[in-house]
This record gives sequence, C-alpha cells and structure tokens, in this order.
Amino acid sequence: MSVEQDFSVFVRHPARGVAAMDLVVEGVHCGGCMTTIEKGLKAHRGVRSARVNLASKRVTVEWDEGAMKPGSIVERLDELGFPAWPFAPEAAGGAEANEERRLLRALGVAAFAMMNIMLLSVSVWSGDLSPATRDMFHWISALIALPAVAIAGRPFFDSALRAIRQGAFNMDVPISLGVLLALVLSVAQTLQHQQEAYFDSAVMLLMFLLAGRVLDQRMRRRTRDVATNLAAMRSETALRILESGDAVETPIAAIKPGDLVLVRPGERITVDGLVETGRSDIDQSLVTGETALGEATPGRAVFAGTMNMTGALRIRVDKAASGTLLDEVNHLLARAVEQRSRWVRLADRAARLYAPVVHVTALATFVGWLLAGLAWQPALVIAITVLIITCPCALGLAVPAVQVVCASAMFKRGVLLNSGEALERLAGVDTIIFDKTGTLTLPRAEIANLAQIDPRDLAHAGALAAASNHPLARVIALASGARAPSDAREAPGQGVEAWFDGDRMRLGSASFCEASEDQRAGAAQWPDASLIYFRHGERVVSFAIRQALRPDAREIVAGLAARGFAIEILSGDRVEAVAAVARELSIATYAAGLKPADKIARLEQLKAKGHRVLMVGDGLNDAPALAAAHVSLSPISASHLAQAHADAVFLGERLAPVAAALALADKARRLMLQNLWLSVAYNAIAVPIAISGHATPLVAALAMSGSSILVTLNALRARHARGFAP
Repeated sequence: MSVEQDFSVFVRHPARGVAAMDLVVEGVHCGGCMTTIEKGLKAHRGVRSARVNLASKRVTVEWDEGAMKPGSIVERLDELGFPAWPFAPEAAGGAEANEERRLLRALGVAAFAMMNIMLLSVSVWSGDLSPATRDMFHWISALIALPAVAIAGRPFFDSALRAIRQGAFNMDVPISLGVLLALVLSVAQTLQHQQEAYFDSAVMLLMFLLAGRVLDQRMRRRTRDVATNLAAMRSETALRILESGDAVETPIAAIKPGDLVLVRPGERITVDGLVETGRSDIDQSLVTGETALGEATPGRAVFAGTMNMTGALRIRVDKAASGTLLDEVNHLLARAVEQRSRWVRLADRAARLYAPVVHVTALATFVGWLLAGLAWQPALVIAITVLIITCPCALGLAVPAVQVVCASAMFKRGVLLNSGEALERLAGVDTIIFDKTGTLTLPRAEIANLAQIDPRDLAHAGALAAASNHPLARVIALASGARAPSDAREAPGQGVEAWFDGDRMRLGSASFCEASEDQRAGAAQWPDASLIYFRHGERVVSFAIRQALRPDAREIVAGLAARGFAIEILSGDRVEAVAAVARELSIATYAAGLKPADKIARLEQLKAKGHRVLMVGDGLNDAPALAAAHVSLSPISASHLAQAHADAVFLGERLAPVAAALALADKARRLMLQNLWLSVAYNAIAVPIAISGHATPLVAALAMSGSSILVTLNALRARHARGFAP
C-alpha cells in the first residue's frame, strides 16, 4: 500500500465535493504557530479552510475533493516546519505522553543544572572569593550550563528555528535569543575575568518556562482526556440480527438504519435506535450526564456509548456509523476549544505583534546605552534583560488558558460550547427566555387521551409525527410505531402534512390543521396538557400530551431570579398549558401561541431596550429565535437544526447546566480580564525598569517566568464557580 493510499484512509467527506482530514501537528505552542499553519495551508490551491486546535495540537483541513492528494497537506506542513501525521485516536495518547515526557526530561535537566549553578553563584555574589576561585566557579557553571541548555532548550530552539525559516516570529524566538545571548556574554565575561556571569539566569529562565509549559500541557490534557474517554466508548462492531434470527458480529460501518442489533447485558450500546424487544437498565452518565440508571423498554430511545446493565435488548437502528448522539457530543467538545473568541483572537494578535516589538525594543535599548557612553558589555546585559523580561508568554496565555480550562469545567457540568464567543456572550446576559415544551419540561411525555384516539387516526398521525423533530411529535410517533411517508413536508413552527388516498393529512397547531372553535373547545378538559391536532380530510382529532417539569426546574429558575436575571417564557403552546407552568415556576412574564416570528419580535424589543438575552429552547420552531438571541442554549435532545443555531448544548434532564454555564462564563470573563491586566501591568512596570538598567538577567528570568506561571495558575481557577455544584 502506498503512502497516498494510507492517507486516503483518514480522509472524510463532511459535505458533497469536500474532503477533510484531521492531522496531529508537532511544535504548536502559541498564537503565532497557529497563524503560520492556517495561513500557510490556506495559501495552498484547493484548500477551503484550516483550523488549528491548540488544546489537542491538531489541525482540521478541508479542501475541494480531487483538487489535491492528501499527502500534499502533510508535505506542506513539513515545509512550514511543523511535522504532521494523520490523527488516529489510538495513537494520540502515545504522542501526547511522549511530548509530556520530553518536556519533563528537559525540566529535570534544567532544574538539576539550576540548583548546582545557583550554589556556585551564591558564593560568587558573596564577594569573598579570590579572582582565580571566582573564574573557576564561572567555568564550572559554564560546564554545567552549556550542555544543560542544549538539552533543556530544545523545545524552544526547535520552535524558534521553524518560525525563522518561515520568516515569522513566535514567542520562542525572543526566549531562544535571550538564552543564547546570555550564554555567549557569560562566556565572554568569564574569558575576560569579569565579576559577573549570567549562566544562572539562562538556566533559570528555561526551568521556569518549562515548568509553565508542563503545567499548560497538563491543563489542556484535561479537556483532551474527556474527548478520549468519549472516543473510547465507540465500538467498531455490533451484533446484527439476520432474517434467520442469527446474530452476526458486523463492522459498525456496515450497519444501516432499520437493521436490528442485539445488545447483551454488560455490553456497550453501539448505535442510536429504539428498543424493539427486551427490558434493561441503562447507564448513560457519560453521554447524557445523568448518574441514575435509565429504564430501557420497548419503544424507548437508546444511544451509542451507553452501557446495557441488566437485560438483553433488540434495538432497531436509527443511526450507527455517523450522526449518533455520541458523535454530536464529540463534535461539540472538539469545537469547545477549536474556535477562538474575540478575546482569544485579540490576545493572539497582540502576542504576534509583540514579538517583533520585543526585538526592536531590545535593539533600541542596546544602541541607546552605547550612545549614552556605556561600554558594549553592560549595554548588552541591559538589552538581554529587556529581551527576557518583555517576552509575551503571559499575554499569549492570558485568554486561551482560561477558555480551555472553562470549556473542560463546563463539560463536567454538562455543557458543550458550540461557539468560540459563547463564553463572552454568556457573561453579559441579564435576561433569560425559556421555551416550555422540551426545555422547561422533559422531552419525554405521554398522550393523556390515548384511550380516546381511534387506532387508525393514531397510525396516520404517527406516520406524520415520524417526519418531525419536534419533541411532542416524537411522542405520537413512538406510540404508533409508524414510519414517515416519503412525501411528508414540515412547515417550520406549524406542523407536518402529507397526502393519503387523495386526502390531505396534517399534524400540528390548531390553525395549521384548521380546527374549528368547537373542535378546539373540546380540548378544555386537558388544561395542563399541550395539544397537537390531526386533520384527515374533514376529520379533526386532538392529542393531549402531558409533560412533567425537569426535576430541578423550580430550584434553578428561583436561583436565577435571585441572582437578578429577568426570566420569561415564550412558547408556541396554548395559553392554558403555558400559564400552568409559569404559575408552578413563579414566572410572571410569559406568552403563548407564538410563531417563530413572534419570538424574534420579542427578542428585538428586549434588544432595543438594551437587554442581553439568553434564549433556551429546542425544536424546529425555536431555531430562528436561538439564532436571533444574544446567546443561546439548547438541550441535547433538541433537533439538529436547533443545535446548529445554539451557542451551547447542555446534557441530561436537569436545568442545572444552564445555571452552571452562566456562573462559569461570568467567572471566566473576570479571569480573562484579570489575566490581560496582569500581563499589561507586568510589562508596564517591568519594561521601564529593564530599560533603565535596574534589573539583571536573573531578575528578568524570574519576573517573566513568574508572570507566565501566575497567569496559568489564575486560569485554573475557572474550574470552580461558587454557588453551583458540579
């Protein structure tokens, strides 16, 4: 098999005429690296997009199918100075472990060298040594420092060389230049029997930077580990039941919708589908966030990645190789740290511009002191100090570090970010609008008047319902077990229609089904239920669907109101059903019977008054409002269209993730601003001190490394938000 054939195995096709591949890339450490890769790949003919995920050190490349060979992408990355290979989940862990071991080895060498050099330096600083002894100590320090820097500095030197070869600057360039100049000057000082040498500064700088990089690596791995755990839940085979009744182990790629699969007790479910026969308890904690075992009975939906605990199940497949709930969770988790927000982009641009400014400042300082009459060696010491102390590492880490930690913390609380700017927008919310059906209430429901429905009406209505993504429609579809007609057409926010034996059938709202006043009045006996109407010819039937509130809805809504959020309900359901939920949750402002345009109009009213609205909803009719809101959340049970328009998705049957998302976003914004101000304040204080010659390279190394570690440690505080349990 050729190299190109090997690469073709990793190519996927996200859209017609588009090819894509995920690659693991070495040496990506900062915004400058990301920009070099993305710009370099986009310049390649045929490439549509290139997105670097700094957390997982992966790049996703999309190109016009047939425009190039997959191997040319790898070759282009190699030309840019970033060796790459196709991403394979089973190999990713080993590559990350190797990178961490490499950093730890370098850190160990730097720490060992620094401790020994510092012992010698303390004696030199005492001033009680003879010149000969002092020179000997300097030479011993050189013998320790030179090989130590050669080993411990590799992560920085390799990255700097790659950047320079591409005519770019990243944060490792001033680091490498400062370390090497400090070593060269120290050797020159020792040869000239000078009092000062700066071997301790060079090694200490590397040690602190490596400590920060190891910390950053482990911080990012927290998010990657979650994705790895989810990927491990995917199985490559399933037991497909043949027409003969035999169960045959079949590759998951060969399983098609409509197939029947067998899942035995203790096995992980490998597909999304409906239970056809059997009863069991399901552990779905890693997928939906619910720790309690769920009951799997005929007609109930089950999802890939969940664990079958007690009984054998026969499952009719809905989705298998792709498009499963597990795929959705993995996709959203990857986007949580792949997309960059406005603050991240701002910090990246500042860090990229800052690197050349650092070099110009250091050079200007050197020339300025020479013109002021200082000898070249002291002037160079000051320039090196400026070069080290102004390194933009803290600025580059200020925002991305918080975003990565917060994305991981949100996932642990059941929230998956779908937009890079969701954190910023969530932090500014002052008004929360909830949809009722499937949002404040559970997506599971029952037909309260099922005994009064003619089986033929149930079958026909169920067929139409099977063509809809609305959570109430799914209740009718499950109750009937019918399949969707091929000519079914859904009118967003209204209902579904099709033709049967020359007659038009409709399922949806009262107006969509043209129900008369008498037919609507007949539903008064179900004041707390949502009504879906079915028309077949001249016959109109109403389905009364009753849903329970989410288990913690009262507690969460009350807590959000206590925090000062204005809360409303906007629903397409009838007034009686919405009013009952509003009373139970003590929500004073609500509106019912709304069309998608009505919800958008209310959002525009609030926006005109200066309010920033969080819209929480699901279903096809909520998609326009989710897109129009300042920021939006959608439950994982929502339709795909709703999720596509939502900025974040929450897991499980509770509303707690909504409150947790708001609390974490608020804390993340404070930490991002703190980190940015820390970086600005550090440079505002440190740079003038360094330029004026009142700092040494050793002090510069301590200050610069300390600022980077401080920013990273501050970012780790994003894991916790007071008042909300994990």
